[in-house]
Amino acid sequence: MVCFCHLRWDFVYQRPQHLMSRFARERRVLFFEEPVPGAEAHARIIARGDNVTVVVPELPPELSRAEALAAHRALVNRTLDQLGFVDYVLWFQTPMALDVADHLEPRAIVYDCMDELSAFKGAPPALLERERDLLDRANVVFTGGASLYAAKRGRHPRVRCFPSSVEQAHYLPARVGLPEPGDMRALPHPRIGFAGVIDERMDIDLVSAVADLRPDWHLVMVGPVVKIDPATLPQRPNIHYAGMRDYRDLPAYFASWDVGMMPFAHNESTRFISPTKTLEYLASGLPTVSTSITDVVDPYGRAGVVRLGDTPEQFVAAIEATLAEPRDAQRAKVDAILARTSWDATWSAMAEEIADVIAPLVDQESELADMRVPSKETAKSTAKPAPKNAPRPATVASR
Repeated sequence: MVCFCHLRWDFVYQRPQHLMSRFARERRVLFFEEPVPGAEAHARIIARGDNVTVVVPELPPELSRAEALAAHRALVNRTLDQLGFVDYVLWFQTPMALDVADHLEPRAIVYDCMDELSAFKGAPPALLERERDLLDRANVVFTGGASLYAAKRGRHPRVRCFPSSVEQAHYLPARVGLPEPGDMRALPHPRIGFAGVIDERMDIDLVSAVADLRPDWHLVMVGPVVKIDPATLPQRPNIHYAGMRDYRDLPAYFASWDVGMMPFAHNESTRFISPTKTLEYLASGLPTVSTSITDVVDPYGRAGVVRLGDTPEQFVAAIEATLAEPRDAQRAKVDAILARTSWDATWSAMAEEIADVIAPLVDQESELADMRVPSKETAKSTAKPAPKNAPRPATVASR
């Protein structure tokens, strides 16, 4: 598996890491990150263990766009050759990677559309055009939620909805209690927590208003601040910014909180999101309150396992109602939802979809191998050129 991703492997552990780690159980995974500045064109290759290798391209900042693109493509080619990747599935988390990968000849092409990246702050102007090209080339398209599926399903003949899931075994220990993280011990209850990327999707006005309305509540914000000026974040005695924390530490934080919150803004960047934190909170036994993001309203709001509120007053009322009931009041409903999803099940279903698009190519090659070709001259006169960048047929299952 050769994956091109807009997120760093060592950033917040989320959908790409969950999926690639599982694909690595049965095949080698090469994970290309976006370039960083370097003294010379160089591919930094980092073995992450368990069949995952991360590649960080380094490019001199003085290169022109054309020069940087050519150097980047050369690094991709050199890395694939160096590591012996000749038979692989090509996986895109970002359409922009097509600039450096459109010449490759993979077994199949997967586009995992986990977010509507064109709506995010700082999105490249060419992103929508690259996505059109990628949709033309991809064999199968996965979407990160129902809203994205509705937006993309008419643009490709094989679009499949795979909402972000949860690694239940990682979070279930939070239900029975874990030692409190050191930075939580001095904070009074109730603690209302958020874990995730703090960026333009966050309704910072809502956070500050909730803090002002309930100065006795302590709002904990765990995660990196990205694409927004940290100076614009509300500062209150009862708002605590804990910074980025390791994925393995999150269950202990969730166990120490009274309510998990998702104070997302209503804007273009949140129109299609399907927050991974919803299921992670719930798997931890953490009661949850969110703004009315579409993919949270249905199914979690409708099922009664997440309370909703958009104005400061509504959000506060939803938290108050949550605090007033036992922590496990919705446990049966939550567990019924969790029983229907897992990252293992999502990965397995994706792998089946990939196998399905590869199988006809295998059959095609087998048929061609059985055909009698009278002579080289006849073969040359009757052969048709393969479409540019078409996935090549193969003889064995891709690993």
